[in-house]
Amino acid sequence: MQRAEPQAFERVLSSMCTVPHPAAREAAERFLATNPGDPGTYQTVADLEREAVDILGEVAGLDDPAGYITSGGTEANIQAVRIARNRAETDDPNVVVPESAHFSFRKAAEMLGVDIRQVPTTDHRADVDATADIIDDDTVGVVGVAGTTEYGHVDPIPALADLAEDAGAIMHVDAAFGGFFLPFSDFAWDFEDAAIDTMTIDPHKAGQAAVPAGGFLARSTDYLDELTIDTPYLESESQFTLTGTRSGAGVASAVAAMEALWPTGYRDQYHTSMDNAHWLADRLAERGYRVVGPELPLIAADVSLELVNQLRGRGWRVTKTGSGEMRIVCMPHVTRSMLRSFVADLDWY
Repeated sequence: MQRAEPQAFERVLSSMCTVPHPAAREAAERFLATNPGDPGTYQTVADLEREAVDILGEVAGLDDPAGYITSGGTEANIQAVRIARNRAETDDPNVVVPESAHFSFRKAAEMLGVDIRQVPTTDHRADVDATADIIDDDTVGVVGVAGTTEYGHVDPIPALADLAEDAGAIMHVDAAFGGFFLPFSDFAWDFEDAAIDTMTIDPHKAGQAAVPAGGFLARSTDYLDELTIDTPYLESESQFTLTGTRSGAGVASAVAAMEALWPTGYRDQYHTSMDNAHWLADRLAERGYRVVGPELPLIAADVSLELVNQLRGRGWRVTKTGSGEMRIVCMPHVTRSMLRSFVADLDWY
């Protein structure tokens, strides 16, 4: 049988994952057989996971953080909703999210029996007044997005956190995409800016760790206590994660990538990625397309579905937003040369 090879990244413009940093790749290979889900047995990777959480806390402005390395943003978002539900004093809990929230919150709703209430966005950001209007006595969580999946926009996190605090609800920030770009921006999005309780922040996106290496942070271990169950047959006596067996490779690669890149490497990459996104936005605007962004290194443009399909036929991996715009993410593997080639193919049609 012919040996399969992974897809190259040279024409991937839609993914929020990227090529791992060389140190992350090497660390992942060394820890392939380890399981941080059993920290009593796999003590070295358990120590690395604590180090990963500490560095994520630095990135997100949180001293003495609690949390763990997840399979990705979906798991972290589900855990946030699970905490909100488990802390609730109502039999009919709801969580308020902007319509731009990731689809993982719908999964959480189905799994956990929680009502997800969507509120409209204004300029692709959560509408604070609409959020205030929909919160009621059964609201157990409020979600803000720091780097939306479709447009890369950042919600008004401090204002949403104020609403959550007034309601006695958990404030969760989904910074899965934006978390490794936003520290170098002027946005108010992290634990130092607002009364945030939990956060999703993914090293395997712009953090340049190997997949899977998502991240979940909580302001204190009190939140993780809401998730804890007994694990009688393991060396460790309890577990607060969603999955049992987990990837030691992801944990090790996250630490290696963050140690290599935080903060200078990530700062440099942020500016390079933003420059590339602005360059592409300008080229598309010159050609008459209406462009949204970049607020973070992501743009959307009203390119027709027919043209998007033609570009896909030439090997370009591009996607559409829910509203039909072409969506491009300038991740670390996306170079100016790639974008020049993309624009040349766009012009060819």
